[in-house]
Amino acid sequence: MLSTHSIGPRLGIDFGTTNSSIASARGDGTVELVSFPTAAAATESFRSVLYLEQHKHSGRTQIKGFTGPQAIEHYLHAEHKGRLVQSLKSYLTSRTLTGTEVFGRRYTIEDLISRILTDLRLSAERQFGHPVRQATVGRPVRFVGADSVEDDDFAVQRLRQAFIHAGFESVEFEMEPIAAAYAYESTLDHNELILIGDFGGGTSDFSLLHVGLGVRARGRTAKDLLGNSGLGLAGDSFDARIVRKLVSPALGSDSFERSYAHAPDRPASIIPAAPAWIYANLERWHYLSFLKTRNVAEILKSARARAQEPEKIEALINLIEEDLGYQLHQAVQRLKVDLSNHETAKFRFRDGSMDLVATVERAEFEGWIAEDLESIERCVDTLLATSNISTREVDRVFLTGGTSFVPAVRRIFESRFTSSRVRTGNEFTSVARGLALRAEEAYAKGY
Repeated sequence: MLSTHSIGPRLGIDFGTTNSSIASARGDGTVELVSFPTAAAATESFRSVLYLEQHKHSGRTQIKGFTGPQAIEHYLHAEHKGRLVQSLKSYLTSRTLTGTEVFGRRYTIEDLISRILTDLRLSAERQFGHPVRQATVGRPVRFVGADSVEDDDFAVQRLRQAFIHAGFESVEFEMEPIAAAYAYESTLDHNELILIGDFGGGTSDFSLLHVGLGVRARGRTAKDLLGNSGLGLAGDSFDARIVRKLVSPALGSDSFERSYAHAPDRPASIIPAAPAWIYANLERWHYLSFLKTRNVAEILKSARARAQEPEKIEALINLIEEDLGYQLHQAVQRLKVDLSNHETAKFRFRDGSMDLVATVERAEFEGWIAEDLESIERCVDTLLATSNISTREVDRVFLTGGTSFVPAVRRIFESRFTSSRVRTGNEFTSVARGLALRAEEAYAKGY
């Protein structure tokens, strides 16, 4: 039975594009992370996915939903696949995509996100034995798709509503890189001027601030935070480059319709077999599952009939109909991890009608993401310039998030600050840890 005492004021929740985590401050400067059971072993990182499947019982149709590790397990074991939805956080700035239809039922984006947040809340309640109604929640400096402060505010408003739908009564937001700074600060016995780089699935965020034992002792002031910056690209953008270069061509992105011309001097058809927007959506994890519609099915059926390479369109149809976005995501992730550890790696993806194997050089991959790397560099340099801080004045750079493992990303910081000043740690849980410590500090001050 749950106690009536709520631990909410000291709870931090990092709801991420790819992974989520929860931490609770204990009151002595340490935190406890929520552990989520899986078939293999417990994990402190909860996949931000939702799986919906249809069941018929006694003549009635029911829709069951699963989240996190359970969602993946049910999806992988299902003979007839339902709908696995990924990267929902990336939709929050969209004013046009308000929801989707699944098995004939309409869901808003807030509904889908709240289903994940509800299970996160219940997991925290089971572990801590107390109701969870309040939390300090992370947010990126710049949401995916945001072009203005108004877009970011709109995303925060939608995220807040999703938390309310999930049973939370009070939600305070904190910038994710600042939360990561709290986690790093907890390891210090002195003061430092630090640059935080928080790389999620959808966003890259940076904060420049003073932290340390002396800062906590005297009390923080507005002057301690020198600046924030961010952009709506990170790991998912790198994934998109891999899909574009390796996967989409095997699914017909470079294929054309058959030419019915009989005259030998008439040029061959240059009409694409399938619309380009389908392949653009294939590159985005949050759009991929929404390609499974009657309209797309009809478009691709017609494209297959006209295509010079119908087997490629057939492979695309199979990927969408079988909802194989998770398998594709895993294949892309494996390649990124392997390329972070080796100069050469193999990409493997099998979807029943296609067995794709390709050797990729790290330098080749870095060429694919060069434009994204330049955007990250500009963002960091602009933050330093607007804060009037030179690279020499920064004592430490703390990088967190999965994309911080990519060697080309690390080089951006090592080339500016030297490798001895660049640190990493708790790449998937540091934001949740910091949010809990931030919540504890606010609780102690009575606000």
